[in-house]
Amino acid sequence: MILDKPRIINLPKILDERGNLSIIEENSNIPFDIKRTYWVYDVPGGEIRTGHAYLNNQEFIVALSGSFDVLVDNGDEVKTFSLNRSYYGLYVPNGVWRQMLNFSTNSLALILASTHFDLSDYIYDYDLFKNKYK
Repeated sequence: MILDKPRIINLPKILDERGNLSIIEENSNIPFDIKRTYWVYDVPGGEIRTGHAYLNNQEFIVALSGSFDVLVDNGDEVKTFSLNRSYYGLYVPNGVWRQMLNFSTNSLALILASTHFDLSDYIYDYDLFKNKYK
């Protein structure tokens, strides 16, 4: 598994007439141990969420319901990923700036993180980020 670039990871999809099922397993379909899980919901239209980067934390972001975009910036390249299905997600390595935007009504974003919450791991200043990773 390539660990240095943000990328879509397809999850196993078990199809069943009673309803489908997808699975996320640490160090199997995502490349890290899961230390924290959180979700983002009830985001008003037009809002932008979470403009920051992490020094150490890696994330895996899934649209469990609805849709939203994730803008990622590694200091050299900016790319936007549209998430709108629950059977794939976006891997975001550490050292990558990210923003979540364009949330649809009733969207639900699940985020799995490789570290416990640590405010000192966050870079909130985009200029500082650009100077560190450029």
